Amino acid sequence: MIRNISVGIDIGTSTTRVVVGEFLKGEKNPKIIGIGESETKGVRHGYVVHSNETISSLKIALEMAEKSSGIKIRRAFVSISSTTLRSEISNGSVVISKADGEITNLDIEKVQEDCEKNLNLNLGNKKIIHSYPLSFKLDGKEILGRPEGMRGTKLEGKTLFITCSFCHWEDLLEVISEANVEPIGVVASSIAGSYIALSPKQKIVGSALVDIGSETVSLAVFENGTIISLQTFSIGSAEITNDIALGLKIPLEKAEALKIESTSPDFSKKKLSEIIEARLSDIFELIENHLKKIKRNELLPAGIIFIGGGANTIGLEELSVSSLKLPSKIGATEMFGNTKTKLRDQSWFVALGLLVSPKNNESYVEGSFANMFRDAKNAIKSSIKQLMP
Repeated sequence: MIRNISVGIDIGTSTTRVVVGEFLKGEKNPKIIGIGESETKGVRHGYVVHSNETISSLKIALEMAEKSSGIKIRRAFVSISSTTLRSEISNGSVVISKADGEITNLDIEKVQEDCEKNLNLNLGNKKIIHSYPLSFKLDGKEILGRPEGMRGTKLEGKTLFITCSFCHWEDLLEVISEANVEPIGVVASSIAGSYIALSPKQKIVGSALVDIGSETVSLAVFENGTIISLQTFSIGSAEITNDIALGLKIPLEKAEALKIESTSPDFSKKKLSEIIEARLSDIFELIENHLKKIKRNELLPAGIIFIGGGANTIGLEELSVSSLKLPSKIGATEMFGNTKTKLRDQSWFVALGLLVSPKNNESYVEGSFANMFRDAKNAIKSSIKQLMP
């Protein structure tokens, strides 16, 4: 029986999550047939520091997902959320190649290559994860829409690149490989989460996706249907938990529960709110400063959408509205209809987003003879990509 299966792996700082989805004929969204999760060990601020511990954590989550799905996981899409993950914008230009001046896909590719060549970073230390064309100009005039087929002399382009530390990227792939899984593709966590949490309209009019993890906060800003900025901060919801534990003199486990649930009668609601607001204010200050830097503060009509485990922090939406002066809400998904499932929790959005990524056209087909050829082809492509700068 031929089955179209896709797998997403999200190795977070505190929790590793694996989701197995099956794409059924005629269905837009995959049916979730297996999940696995385990406590992450050996990761700090989104990057691997002790690979053996991280491999063990991943294997536990994989075994759970395999048991619940009945699928042997061999290949998967993987998210990355290192503190070095960020966006860089670069410009490039080319002289149009055809004699009649008609722009072709080859010209557009050459502009992209020139943008990458002009990128102001040391590619020996950084890895390009994604690239997104932002705009084009033809003979000095901005092009509205696609440039293919237009005629002129010089084509200019502006491209956004999402990069991270090459070492962090390499260490992540080593963990995946040591767990006997082939990474089909690596997707920035905020990009993966946006496929679940943001609608096309929100991406067009202007919105910001904030992924609050345990030790990182990622900010991805969208406009005109594409990402225009991405920044990761070395702060997370674990610091809120630590502050509550210190302020109320209670164990971390109880502090974590108080962070996301209604307050206990044993503690002052006012004091708890003050502790949480103090740390959230630090996070919102970082977000506000970045929005000012890219000239989008108070200028995102679709507002701020929160995902990640920290999205469940009490008082988050209200404080966000007062601090950032933008509409704010917790991310939600319509993937499951009215079905009650733990996957509705925003902490699962990145793993789920990997399943529905536009790049997810290489999900393996169980039981298909053609899959043997595809596996070999992708293995060769993966090897070649690892040798490329």
